[in-house]
Amino acid sequence: MKREQDFIVNGETVSVVVDTRDTLLDLLRDRLGLTGTKEGCGNGNCGACTVLLDGAPVNACIVLALEVAGCDVKTIEAVAAGGRLDRVQEALIEAGGTQCGFCTPGVVLSAKALLERNPHPSAHEIRAALAGNLCRCTGYDKIVEAVQAAAAGRPNG
Repeated sequence: MKREQDFIVNGETVSVVVDTRDTLLDLLRDRLGLTGTKEGCGNGNCGACTVLLDGAPVNACIVLALEVAGCDVKTIEAVAAGGRLDRVQEALIEAGGTQCGFCTPGVVLSAKALLERNPHPSAHEIRAALAGNLCRCTGYDKIVEAVQAAAAGRPNG
C-alpha cells in the first residue's frame, strides 16, 4: 500500500509517496538522492545510516518511512553550513578521527546530538553516545578526542 506524506528534510518540507515496506534509508538515498547516509548492515547494528529524527539519532535502516510523517529529519548533507564544516567535522579531521569515512556521517550526527543535549560530556558519556556507531578503521580514541575538542570549542568553536 502506498500513500503520500509530508515531512521535513534538512529544513525543507518534502512530499513523497511511500510504500509500507520503505525504510527511511530507502527514502533518503533512493528517492531524495541524499547519499551521505550510508547503508552498512541493514539491521540497525552499525550506525552508518544514522540521521537525526526530531533531534535524536536513529538508524534510518530500521525506521519505516511511514513513521516520519510530519517529522524533522536531518542528514549529514545539512551539517556544513555556508561552505564551512561544522566544528565536529573539523575536529574529526584535526584529530585523525576519520580514515575510510564510511562511518563518519553517522558519527558526526550522533556527536552533534550529544553536544546539543550535553555541551560538555565526559569521555565516558561520549563513548556511550557513540556506542551505536561502529568504526572498523580508526579505533575510537581519536573520535572521542575529536568530540572533546568540539565540545571545548576547538576548532571552529
